[in-house]
Order: sequence, then structure tokens, then C-alpha cells
Amino acid sequence: MAAPPTVIAIGGHSLLEPDLPPTVANQFAVTREAMKPVADLIERGEHLVLTHGNGPQIGFMQLRSELAAGTVPEVPLDSLVADSQGAMGYMIERALRAELRQRGNNTDVVTIVTEVEVDPNDPAFESPNKPIGRFYDLDEAEALAAEHGWQLMKDPRRGARRVVPSPQPVRIVQMSTIQKLCDLGITVICCGGGGIPVSKTDDGQILGHEAVIDKDRVSMVLAVKLGSPKLIITTSVDYVYEDFYSDSPTPRPELTRAEASTLAAAGHFAAGSMGPKVEAAISYLDEIDGEMIICSPADLVTAVDGAAGTHIRRDNDQLPR
Repeated sequence: MAAPPTVIAIGGHSLLEPDLPPTVANQFAVTREAMKPVADLIERGEHLVLTHGNGPQIGFMQLRSELAAGTVPEVPLDSLVADSQGAMGYMIERALRAELRQRGNNTDVVTIVTEVEVDPNDPAFESPNKPIGRFYDLDEAEALAAEHGWQLMKDPRRGARRVVPSPQPVRIVQMSTIQKLCDLGITVICCGGGGIPVSKTDDGQILGHEAVIDKDRVSMVLAVKLGSPKLIITTSVDYVYEDFYSDSPTPRPELTRAEASTLAAAGHFAAGSMGPKVEAAISYLDEIDGEMIICSPADLVTAVDGAAGTHIRRDNDQLPR
């Protein structure tokens, strides 16, 4: 059996180039570039499991569903998450396999469309706070909210966006299958977009939910279940910063779990960006005596080697630098 893999969580924005139109062809091209450092790690013997975000992509899919509403039935959010998992998994899998084959590496890569069980009584369902999709002008947003029962987040300058619940992940439904594939040394892409949020009724029926699960939290659950020695989250910044929104943010290349927890409690990490990543690090280190790395996609290999990104370990561990 293969050793436990490293889990790498890739942000959905990493697969888009801000200066290019977000066409499918451009996303494939950007994804091929994003997979080069992943292929570098595989080529030198790292066993990996990949997860990914889907924030921008789910917004595109929701917009397509809205625009086609007069012609075909609209697609519910749990199905859109499933659609994004399949489409993005295909894109990542194809790009990574092509990069590996070009190097003469025949590592198997497979995508698992993954359901994640949530508690239907999670307080998040009473307080939706996760924005999805585009901004609308206020009149259009309120009309859509009335038609679909949406809840809105309003911005005085940009209009309004739909907000949905973001419940905590309870269980990865396909965990046994993912584990078996990992035991065979296969590179697995799973839990895309945080997973499809589902719950089970008392009579055993499976229900999908109009919600999205944070991909960093799910990646933490996955890493703990796999016994992963490393959990890596790539993001748009090169380090975790103290006082990030101040005039003089301080990069923190090394943190202990206790230091990360103290900074989080003091409000240094925004709820919609770095907050869930640091929260995932703390929860991961509560269960695994491993290493959590937060870095930019371009720094992935250098970060694994200990020379970039923020490295978070348990309090009593020798830090890498």
C-alpha cells in the first residue's frame, strides 16, 4: 500500500487568468500552467490528492442557468456543484495527465465526484453568508430574490449578490473509495468546490442542499481521514500575514498552532479569505502531527522544500526554517 498522500487544495481563482476572458479554452490553458508544479512534485515521487475551489466557475454556471430559465428548467445549486466537479475535474485531470505524459510519467489520475454530508440543522442554514454568482443592480436582485426565495448581500457601490448557507462538513461520503485509490498510488482529484452538500433523512433518502461547503474545511477533513503528513492550500498571497489590511502587514513564514490560534482570535484573518485556511490548519494539527503550508500556486514546489509560504506546525515541533 502507498504511504499517505499530501493533500493540496487549489483555489478556483488559480485556474483563471484575470487578464484573459474566462473562456473554456483559456481556463484549460491556465490550468495546464497551474499543473506544472504539481507534476514536478509527482515526478520526484510525491503522492498527491488534489482538491479545488469552484467560486468563479459556479458563478458562471449559475448565470448560464438563469439566462436559459425561459427555455429549460433551472439547475439547483447542489447539481451545479456536481457539474463544476465534473467539468473542473476533467480539466485538471486532462491538464495534469498531459503534463505528466510529456515527461514520460504514467502516473494514473482520476476524478471522483464527491458528496459531503452536512447536518441539516447546522446553524448556517439559518444565517446564509456565502456570496455566489455575480453582482446585480438592486432592483434586479430584489426581483430575483422574490422569484427564487434568495437571500441577498447588498453592497452600496456594486449592487447585490445572492448568499447561501455554508454548513460544516460532517462526512465525506466517498471516503472509502478515495482511500482505496490512494492505497494504489493513484493521484485523486476529489471534494471539488467543497463537495456536494447532502444529508440523509430518517428513512434513508439522500437530499441535496442549496448550499456550498468551504473547500479548505473539507480538505482538512480529507487530510485527517487519509493521515496526510502535509496539507497544502494555495491561495492568492505568498504568506499568511499579520495585520494584512493595515499599512504595514507582516508576513509570517513560520507559525505554531498556538500562534495561529491567537492571531485568529484577535481578528487578523478575514472570514471570507484567510480565516477558513487558518481554521483548517488548527483543526488539522489538532488531529495530525504534520505540517500545514499556505502559499501561492507559483511557490508550491519551493514551499514544499521549506523555502516559501507559511508553515504551521504543532507548538512543540521544530519549525523548518
